[in-house]
Amino acid sequence: MQQKQFINFSSTVLAMIFYFFLVCSVYAQSDAEERTVEANTVVKKSSNHSLKELPDNIHTNEDYLWMQNLHESISNSVYQSAIWFDQFFLDENTEQSAPRTNARIRIGWEPKARDWSEIDTRFRIKVKLPHFKDKIDLILSDDDDLDQSNLPLDSARVRQESNEESFAAAVRFTHRKEKNRLLESRLGISGGDIFVKARHKRRYTWDNTHSFRLEPSLYYFLDDGLGAKLLLEYDYQLNKNSQLRINYSVRGSEAFSGIRWKHGFYKLTQLEQNAATILGLKVEGERNGEKGFVIDNYTLSYRYRFNALKSWLYFEVEPFLEWSEEENYKTTPGIALRVEGYFYKG
Repeated sequence: MQQKQFINFSSTVLAMIFYFFLVCSVYAQSDAEERTVEANTVVKKSSNHSLKELPDNIHTNEDYLWMQNLHESISNSVYQSAIWFDQFFLDENTEQSAPRTNARIRIGWEPKARDWSEIDTRFRIKVKLPHFKDKIDLILSDDDDLDQSNLPLDSARVRQESNEESFAAAVRFTHRKEKNRLLESRLGISGGDIFVKARHKRRYTWDNTHSFRLEPSLYYFLDDGLGAKLLLEYDYQLNKNSQLRINYSVRGSEAFSGIRWKHGFYKLTQLEQNAATILGLKVEGERNGEKGFVIDNYTLSYRYRFNALKSWLYFEVEPFLEWSEEENYKTTPGIALRVEGYFYKG
């Protein structure tokens, strides 16, 4: 009963965020409707077809029907905005093609000792424009995709960066993409600062149980100057449902003295088809700076992620312990409760 109440409460809060996002995009959608009547008709038919395919018992359940309409509305809104944007690059005699859109919206409450007011919201929208032959993506996000301090699988925010404004808009150019290799660059704005970034990712696998990832990146911000980051990651497959992961990142920038580093140790376990856990230990610090070598923070966490109610809706519960330098390494317990929705079309 308590789990059901938590899911219903989380769904309601998530809906409030979704509604705000929907209102913000209505102007672009209205313009797209005026300029692309034919594309609008396709979207309308697709939406109606999806609703007709719902089982009869869902049609009679107001909660499920409300969530389905919410998903359709946001997916179509993002899709229409993508069509509107893509038209700027369309020749007069060229037929309109359908773009592919992917949106992710997440809200979380992360209370911990001495701080019960931590609310974390995240959104990320990726649009693949068909008239660039899948070589250019438009990405809008306040996620940590451009935050060079983060490791893969980072979740609980242990420290706030000095720049609180994290909204980013970027155009991503994919120069080379293969199964185990990626070369890309980005041009955009993040936190009010214009940036350019280049990233090269390589992955090596052997014996079907070992995997190594090498990812150097170079970036330049007008305000912060030149910076670089190196990410190293090793995966060991224990069995078909369990994996060990160790990663390490080091980064430097003209914006600060010294070199920032972070270690991550994880065990990933697939419990069932719609549930998984991550046990993690993170250690971060600095060397060659004003304080020499110092460890800023330790974080021990256990994340339980599961899919419920709808195929596009996910929930997370993550208790964690922190030992930070700012708190004189006192034990700080906390828990993160998150709801995440995925919206896609095209």
